[in-house]
This record gives sequence, structure tokens and C-alpha cells, in this order.
Amino acid sequence: MESTAIYTVSSRLKVSAPLPRNSIRRFFMLLERDCGLAKELFHTSIGRSCQRTRSHMPFCSHSPYGSVSLDKSSVRLLAVSSSFSIDSISVNGSGFCSCQPEQKDNEVTTFCSTSIYSSALNEDVVQAPSHVTEEKIGVLLLNLGGPETLDDVQPFLYNLFADPRPLAKLISMLRAPKSKEGYASIGGGSPLRKITDEQANALKSALEAKRKKVNVYVGMRYWYPFTEEAVHQIKRDKVTRLVILPLYPQFSISTTGSSLRVLQKMFREDAYLSSLPVAIIRSWYQREGYVKTMADLIEEELQSFPNPDEVMIFFSAHGVPLSYVEEAGDPYRDQMEDCIFLIMRELKSRGINNDHTLAYQSRVGPVQWLKPYTDEVLVELGQKGVKSLLAVPVSFVSEHIETLEEIDMEYKELALESGIKNWGRVPALNCTDSFITDLADAVTEALPSAAALSTSTRPSEEADHDPVVSFIKFFFGSIVAFFLLLSPKMISAFRSNLL
Repeated sequence: MESTAIYTVSSRLKVSAPLPRNSIRRFFMLLERDCGLAKELFHTSIGRSCQRTRSHMPFCSHSPYGSVSLDKSSVRLLAVSSSFSIDSISVNGSGFCSCQPEQKDNEVTTFCSTSIYSSALNEDVVQAPSHVTEEKIGVLLLNLGGPETLDDVQPFLYNLFADPRPLAKLISMLRAPKSKEGYASIGGGSPLRKITDEQANALKSALEAKRKKVNVYVGMRYWYPFTEEAVHQIKRDKVTRLVILPLYPQFSISTTGSSLRVLQKMFREDAYLSSLPVAIIRSWYQREGYVKTMADLIEEELQSFPNPDEVMIFFSAHGVPLSYVEEAGDPYRDQMEDCIFLIMRELKSRGINNDHTLAYQSRVGPVQWLKPYTDEVLVELGQKGVKSLLAVPVSFVSEHIETLEEIDMEYKELALESGIKNWGRVPALNCTDSFITDLADAVTEALPSAAALSTSTRPSEEADHDPVVSFIKFFFGSIVAFFLLLSPKMISAFRSNLL
């Protein structure tokens, strides 16, 4: 590890005693000269941060000077140890100012920040978390959410299609009848919230077994409990360190990215949250525990077939529009293909050499999504003479409508009609012990890298404000709405809602 040169402002400015206010002002001017920070820090508590991710952001630069501490009667600045070293800047005692090297194995994103807190100048400012107080660790699980009753379906769809917002009401109203049929077929609602709550409880227990006292929160993007509700609870509980763990193994701007944009906006606008040390696990498909758990489930299900060696292993992942990958730089497809490679390599190490393929499901509208499409591949496999097939829902960690209805009912029926005789499906991970244990390990490994969440704009946020991207979204939504309107069934549903 590189050696880290640490300097303090106090050593340069010889601050060692209480200063009158005019001296404080002069001190800040000197600090501004050396660090370039004091001008806006003199009046209030503020943290200026720059974000560093593994692949999207340039290296952040810091002043070589880190901390000063004045007498209580004047002002106390809590910004400890900044560093010359880009690759190795350690978390300081106050939890404010740090840059940790990212862990490539489970792709932990960290943020670097230089923060100064002036408690004497503003007594009303919410104090940032400090190790002086009792440490309270929080883990925030992120997921999509789903309607729990049939009455929830249309408002859930409205939230889901709320961008572009002018069309959300129309699209949700037109899609609600078909979606209600799907949810009715799996018991009248999505089990996603119940399973996610169970995962949260299991994760809490697993972390406590590792002597980590934590609170685990659930934040859904499009249904209750919303991400915003979870963050408000985190603030009420006065959490001092937070790990954000999306329940999506692979990163996509449409899933993890969408939730992170909501979080970044909230943290940027709140004094307490903007100083809260946070670690974000952006993706974790490459973790050994996840890969081995998936291989375990596949190996077990293969044994249910008459001739396990002849079974085609069929990975079905949730699709995204092709434009997300080719125009917006979404890493989802690359990560998915890498994920399949890792799982199959693990299976081969166990002597399992079955053929496999990957396809993408759940496309919506007439625009092109990631190919090949699941329904088309199933027909092709039947035509090629495949008789036994094991479906693996690789991008889902919980049972919900896309596993219970789309795969188990729609795709199974299509496969059997296409000539496939033996059908099986690997269950979602849910609360599998080895899966939960691996999530607990991921959280434990991420904790040391927690640092104040950056207030700078991320590439994903920049894309949101890009007029070209905004036009693409509007155009896509308009086409979807237009084609839905052409459906007689949708027109009938639309009229019934108006009457």
C-alpha cells in the first residue's frame, strides 16, 4: 500500500489557542488560500465532496492539508486527515473525510469528501454523525416494489411509468386490466414485499451473528415502503454509518441507478444526510457466495430430470431497452454475460457440462430491447429438438410476478407447445442461507469504506438532464401509449374508466 502523507492546517498556521473573531476571520482567509474551502465554510456547516467510482468518474483531487481544531470558545473544525494518495486515503476518526480504494470483487463504490463543521458559528445546524456518540449502523435494501392487492395495481403502474409523467396516467390505466389478470393468477398480489422483509430480518440476524449490531431498512422504488420513507426512518434513528445494498445482482441504470438517483437527491438536500458516511454496493453478481449459491440451486434442480446431462440450462434475465446499453452506457448486459460465465465455470468445476443459453424477458412496447428474447428462444430450442429445459431466473432474488406468472405460466406453456417435454425452474434465492450469509459478508466488507455521499452530479444524473435523453424517453413513452391505444381491449378498458 502506498504511504500516505498527512498534513494538518494547524501545523502550518500554528493555531494553538483561542482566537478572537477577527483572528478567526483571518484564519479562514489563510485556510482559503491553502485549501480553497473556507470562503463558503465560514458561515455554516458544509461538506464539499467529489465522487469517485471505478469506471465513470475521474480521480478526485484533494488539498494536502486536512484538519484543524480550535478551542471551543472559537470554532471547532472536524475535517481530519486528507491525503496526497489517490489510491489509499483512510477513513478518519470523525467519519467525515475519506477515500477508500474500491473493492473490485464486489464493486463497492465509495465517495471522497473534504468536510468542515462549524458548531460554534451555528448552533442550530444538525450535527453530522460522529464516533464520539454511539455508533449506529444501518443497511438499506433497495428493490423495485410491487402491488400487494389488485387495487394497488394501477397506482403501482402509474409510479412505474411516471417518466414521462404526462403519459403515466394513460399507460397505467391501459395496462392495469392485463396486469391485474397476472397478479390474480398468483394469488391477488405480489409477494415481493413480504419476501424482502424476510430477507431484511434474515440479514439482520446474520450480521448480529458476526457481532454487528445493525438496523436493516427496506426501500422500494415504486411502491410501499418507498425509498424516501426508509431514508426518513434512517434519519430519525440517527444512523451513523450506512451501507446501501440494492437487491439487484447486476447494475442497471433502470434499477439500481434509478434508486441511487433518488437517494442522491435526498442526501444532497439534507445537512445531516450529506455528512452521513455511506458505502454503496453497486453490484455483487461476481461474489463467490452468490455464484456458488446459484450453482447449488441449479445442480439440485438438475437432479429432478430423468437425464440431467441432457438438460439445457436456460438463463432468463429481465431485459432493458437496447438504447440504455448502446447510448447511455448501461453496464447491465456486460455484467449479465459475465455473471453467466462465472456460474457456468463453477458448475463445470463440479463436473456439470450442460449446454446453456441466455435470453431476456419482460420487454414492453415496440422499441428494441436486449436480445435474444426469451419467448423467441424457447420456440427455437423446441424446433432444434431440445426436450429438457431448466429455466434459471438469473436477475431476480425474490419470487414475484415475473417468475411466478411470466416464467412459470406463460413461458412454460410456450415451451411445452414448442416441443419441449421436460420443464423445470430454479427457485429464486429468497432467504437461502448461503445467499443471506454472503450478503452479510458484503455488508461487513463495505463498512470500512463508508464516506460522506458526494453532492456532485453523477453521470446518471447528467443523463437525466440531457435533452437528447429526455427526448428519447418521451418518444419511447409516446410510442408505447400509441400502440396500447390501438388495442381494442385497451380502448374498452379506457372507456370503462371514463364512464
